This record gives sequence, C-alpha cells and structure tokens, in this order.
Amino acid sequence: MEKSAKIFVAGHRGLVGSAILKNLQSKGYDHFVLRTSSELDLTNQKAVAEFFAEQKPEYVFLAAARVGGIVANSIYRADFIYQNLQIQNNVIYESWRNQVKKLLFLGSTCIYPREAPQPMSEDCLLTAPLEYTNEPYAIAKIAGLKMCESFNLQYGTNYIAVMPTNLYGPNDNFNLEKSHVLPALIRKAHLGKCLVAKDWSALRSDFNRYPVEGVDGNASETEILTKLSKYGITSEKISIWGTGKPVREFLWSEDMADACVYVMEKVDFKDLCGSSSEVRNCHLNIGTGKEISIKDLAGLVAKITGYSGILSFDVTKPDGTLRKLTDPSKLHQLGWHHSMEIEQGINTLYKWYLC
Repeated sequence: MEKSAKIFVAGHRGLVGSAILKNLQSKGYDHFVLRTSSELDLTNQKAVAEFFAEQKPEYVFLAAARVGGIVANSIYRADFIYQNLQIQNNVIYESWRNQVKKLLFLGSTCIYPREAPQPMSEDCLLTAPLEYTNEPYAIAKIAGLKMCESFNLQYGTNYIAVMPTNLYGPNDNFNLEKSHVLPALIRKAHLGKCLVAKDWSALRSDFNRYPVEGVDGNASETEILTKLSKYGITSEKISIWGTGKPVREFLWSEDMADACVYVMEKVDFKDLCGSSSEVRNCHLNIGTGKEISIKDLAGLVAKITGYSGILSFDVTKPDGTLRKLTDPSKLHQLGWHHSMEIEQGINTLYKWYLC
C-alpha cells in the first residue's frame, strides 16, 4: 500500500477497526475515508453502492460486523447471520465494482468445526459440524471468506481473509449481555470488587459510563443491585457461564491490527492459493498458539482487578466449544508473530477500562 493511498476502514470505531486505524496512522498512512454506522449503514445495498461510487477507496479493511459473546449469539441468531451477510455482500461486491486494489476481510476462528483437531489449521475448515451456539455467525464468516476466494478466482481480485482468534483490547465491548468472555469477566470482577468494598461512587461511575439495560448511575441502589444480580454479580460472588473447563486463546487487538496491516503490505492472494487445481482454504489464522482455561482466566482477572470474592461457575449454562486453539504457523512462515502476552494484556486493558 502507498502511504498516500485512500483507505476505507469499515467499522473504525469498534475493537478491531479502531486498532487497525491506529496502526495505520502510526505507520504514516494519512488518507482515510471513514464513516460511522449512523453515517453509512453497511447493510443498505444502495447506500454502500453510492458511497463506493463517490469515494472510490483504493484499499478496504472490512472490520465491520455484528459481534457478541455466547449470550448474544444464542439470543440474536437471525440478526447475526442476516446482518453480517448483508455487510459482507455489499462491501465486497462494491469493492469489486469500483476496482479496489486490495481488500482484507476479518472473520473469526469460530468458523472451524466444534470437534476440529487442535491446534486448528486453515485446512480443517468445513470438515465437520460447527459449534451450535455461534453457528449463524460462523456461517456468515465462512460465506465471507469464500466470497473473497471466489472473486479472486473469477475476477483476479486481491482479497484476503484473516481469521483472528478471541480478541481483547482498547475499545472492547463491556456490555454485560453482549460482550465476549474476557471483557465481561473484567467488568464483572470490577463491579464485584466495588460491591465488596461498598464503593457506590465507583459503581455509579461505572453505570454512567456503561448503562445496563437503560439503568445508569443515577438509578436507586435497589435498581442497580437488581441489574447486577441479574448478571450474577453480588457482594459475595460473581457468576460465570459454564464449568470453567473450556480453554481459549486470546489475542491483543493491537497485535491483531499489526498482523492485518502486515498482510495488506506484504502478502497477496497468489502467495496463499498454492499450486493445486482446487483452490481453497486460502485464509490466514491470526493467533498466539497459546491457551488458558476459563477458570484460570477468571482467576487471573480476579488477581489483576483486586477482586476478592467467590468465582462461581454456573454449570447450567453452556460451555461452548471445549477447546479452540489456532495454528498460526502459516502466518508465522510469512514473517509475523504476536508480542503481547495474556497477563500483561489484561493488566493493560483493566487500566484502560478505569480511565
């Protein structure tokens, strides 16, 4: 990419997009076209077509998506598949129609089968059934990577799909209903710590920053306690979904962004498609290749946040996939490795959360 090239970062305010934008700026890129979701609805085909025709971006980072943790994936199944398919179809198609030089599509390692061999290489895609709880989201992301692959094969485009593992970092989603496991644990531990200390000033400040179902810091103590209890947060314990036995891999969002920019700068589709007559699985895993159990993760979060209460695991709730470790060796062979380890990352994110 040329430093003066016109770059569209779709989803630039989210966890993924904001990290990519920050990384690009740090490397001297300075010509961006950016739109918030209120300014450009990426599910609206006409609006996206008009945007591309008018702005003519040269490079596209497709980081916009409807995302959430196991709770949101279970509740909003139709929204997750429909909205993500709409966003992907519109942006990828209009990129082709408007001669975008290169596109990076961001998916997720949830595309791999529930019982995939561990660690999961790119080649295990579509070899067995998916995890039920996030199947609609996974199918949308599989469609996106296959769309990139198919446009490359039919039209000679240079669209690359990357599949990051579980991400965390600045601008994460701390919504108790919709967040992923790590930001949810950090917020639950912080709120539990405040309850143990009876620090109502801190509790109200937190609710003002992140209202819970419309309840902010101006609500009564009873209202706040009711909402906290609903999400398993009391003065004695915090409740965590599942048994704590599943193991997960976590990647610092700014490491992910660095990998994405690295791929856009140094890797082309021809480097990934191989010499076989059947071209498939040309996407790239982005991960650390390291894992931690949810139980140990919760203990680490408690230690870093200073939470001294009970960590209670609700075994009536689903665990999701028991193990989901990526094999990032293909990306390693292309020259990129992560830098942030999990304990340092949680400590950094908790400090960011308190600011």
